[in-house]
Amino acid sequence: MLVNIEGVVTEGFEPVREAFARNFEVLGDRGAAVAVYRDGRKVVDLWGGTKDADGTGPWAEDTVTIVRSATKGVAAAVPLLLHQRGLLDLDAPVASYWPEFKAGGKERTLVRHLLAHQAGVPALDRGLTTAQAADGVTGARAVAAQRAFWEPGTAHGYHAQTFSWLVSELVLRATGRTVGGILAEEMAEPLGLDFWIGLPESEAHRVGRVAPVEPPASAGVLRTRPRRNVSEAYADPESLTRRAFAAIDPQPDENDPVYQAAELPGSAGIGTARALARFYAATVGVVEDGARIFTPATTALAGTELASGPDRVLVVGTRFGPGYMLHGPASPLLSPASFGHPGRGGSLAFADPEAGIGFGYVTNAHAKSVTADPRAQALVRALRGCL
Repeated sequence: MLVNIEGVVTEGFEPVREAFARNFEVLGDRGAAVAVYRDGRKVVDLWGGTKDADGTGPWAEDTVTIVRSATKGVAAAVPLLLHQRGLLDLDAPVASYWPEFKAGGKERTLVRHLLAHQAGVPALDRGLTTAQAADGVTGARAVAAQRAFWEPGTAHGYHAQTFSWLVSELVLRATGRTVGGILAEEMAEPLGLDFWIGLPESEAHRVGRVAPVEPPASAGVLRTRPRRNVSEAYADPESLTRRAFAAIDPQPDENDPVYQAAELPGSAGIGTARALARFYAATVGVVEDGARIFTPATTALAGTELASGPDRVLVVGTRFGPGYMLHGPASPLLSPASFGHPGRGGSLAFADPEAGIGFGYVTNAHAKSVTADPRAQALVRALRGCL
């Protein structure tokens, strides 16, 4: 698909524009945007295609879209900001803030275990409906009562959906405030970010419709078969993999305004690529107007490995810091110093403190990729070549 690419790139970053255009021409993108900040200054800000994956209207400069698990990286800034202020101890038991959580063999779970997908509750014995997942109460009660699938802290496995209720309730118990509220008041508003966990009704008209897509025949890279054990894990309804992704059952309609308005910090963030790039730039330094989110010590903490090796849910080797996925074969970012998070189906956002980079890519065309979408990876490779 040939599209008109709009926006700007600073001299020297033209390869990112070329890779972005190729994503439409060869790799099947429908509507998307990419942005990059370097040393606090915006150097790439591009968008193109259609606002709706199944429509014809143009993607505009202010179009926003759901980013699935790329939400997790933004949400993780909230507990880290609380830690930075001395309001949350990463080495404290979760139950010291949330007493009910100690049930089911989880009494020794530390806050850092919860953030690094080591809490042992990536799935639920019984999935929640979308209404239950979004009501702000049922999800927290369910993960608190859930027996641990392994002794917390001894292994890790991606908490695809349960991350929402774990982080939400921890922050609520520690502060009396919600993740979405803290994000809006203390990060999005000061930094001018078009990003929400819990979309206000006033912004609903800007949201583009997402849809699953099949790769075009020309995009051979998208048709690469996953390893057999990975395929089997996703195919087996009894596997921890399938159960983790089915913690909300049936799968929610991500185009439903009710779902988009829900505060689900693991999956339902909505925003622009520009906001994601600016957010991550502010985690590693000062952005254009002098604002930043993290102190240097917290930036270093965000990129600190807390868990690595075989992932009991994703069935590949993964690396996690406190809420962030770290660079590795399963989720290549810019460099080993990078921290961020992909969104299943395509979106990707991260920071690289060594290069001074904040990166964001969003798409309304959801492919079958989980952690390393070829479109996002093409943009990362192009960016790497510009530095």
